[in-house]
Amino acid sequence: MDKPNIICIDDQRQILATLQKDLEYFDEYFTIQTCESASEAEDLLSSLADENEEVALLICDHIMPGKNGIDFMIDIQNDSRFRYTKKILLTGLATHSDAIAAINDANVSHYLEKPWDTTELLSIVKILITQFIFQTGLERDVFLPILDLETLQKMG
Repeated sequence: MDKPNIICIDDQRQILATLQKDLEYFDEYFTIQTCESASEAEDLLSSLADENEEVALLICDHIMPGKNGIDFMIDIQNDSRFRYTKKILLTGLATHSDAIAAINDANVSHYLEKPWDTTELLSIVKILITQFIFQTGLERDVFLPILDLETLQKMG
């Protein structure tokens, strides 16, 4: 089985490098990939879907050149190939209406402000990954060391 993917999207390489470092905890179980734009991420997602690879989580910046994070995530929300993919929106600058659109239209799983707390990020990712594993029916025992046990118990 190929490892499911976690994809980080941000136009700032330093942010991507920090995310990759923060997510090293999940390296053994997930392939962590980075993209510098929504367009690059769309190409990667299309390629992964063509190869029947799972995309567990998208962590995306809101303010980027070209398509912004909310519009990108709305597109992903409307693509049935990624119906179980969890989404975290990162932002340093957002309005109240941005937050509403992220939640209502893009079905964002979590909204996280920059700079984020690494412990909080890891906790959120564990919860979302647990939900993803449960919903997709992937073998839970394989991922048990990195799952959020409280979330797993709630889900059954």
